[in-house]
Amino acid sequence: MRKYIVAGNWKMNNDLTETQSLLKALKHETNSGNAQVIVAPTYVNLYPAIEVLKDSDIIVAAQNMHQNASGAFTGEISAAMLKGIGVTTVILGHSERRAYFYESDELLAQKVDTALSNDMRVIFCFGEELADRQSGNHEKIVESQLRNALFHLSANQWSKIVLAYEPVWAIGTGETASPEQAQDMHAFIRKVVGGKYDATTADNVTILYGGSVKPANAKEIFSKPDVDGGLIGGAALKAQDFFEIVNAF
Repeated sequence: MRKYIVAGNWKMNNDLTETQSLLKALKHETNSGNAQVIVAPTYVNLYPAIEVLKDSDIIVAAQNMHQNASGAFTGEISAAMLKGIGVTTVILGHSERRAYFYESDELLAQKVDTALSNDMRVIFCFGEELADRQSGNHEKIVESQLRNALFHLSANQWSKIVLAYEPVWAIGTGETASPEQAQDMHAFIRKVVGGKYDATTADNVTILYGGSVKPANAKEIFSKPDVDGGLIGGAALKAQDFFEIVNAF
């Protein structure tokens, strides 16, 4: 049975003091209920986050990692470095990594392989741009991203994969994605996974929605049968907003 997850991607926000303050608020107030709660602070605050949350059910994830085990890659972080401080979940393929740092499906396939070979769980992000949605190519783009980066994996390896669908066209564009549009795409994604593997793999994979989830729309979005939670951006930086989204389950 798939897990319900609410994951907060903090991006390049919060210094050490702000990180500790927000985590303490989340630790004491968040009632995860049926959902697993994940937070992804910046690299420099991962270990402090682990320390603050060590007697909590909240899981700390990394926002990215390098595909190589070690070497002359200035400024990069390896899987072993993350595991060495207790981080075993990593976000890969976020739309901002794709857009600003030109991460390709092929590169992401390598990162996924590295994460899985280190027994890490991957939150894999993907989704179409506004032009893809307007042209009607959104399903083709999403299927291509999945096939190129993940469909070389065995069915067994999918137990370590969480999917996070990001409709990039609905984030900061003035466009709005409806809960019905989220459900339609999540159902399509599950169908694509089932077509490649089997119904069991498709039914068991957790698919998160990453299209500007807020307290006002979380309950309706999470009520859709193929939406298993959210990858939360801005709202994850405000304790009360994040509480309400987690409690929407």
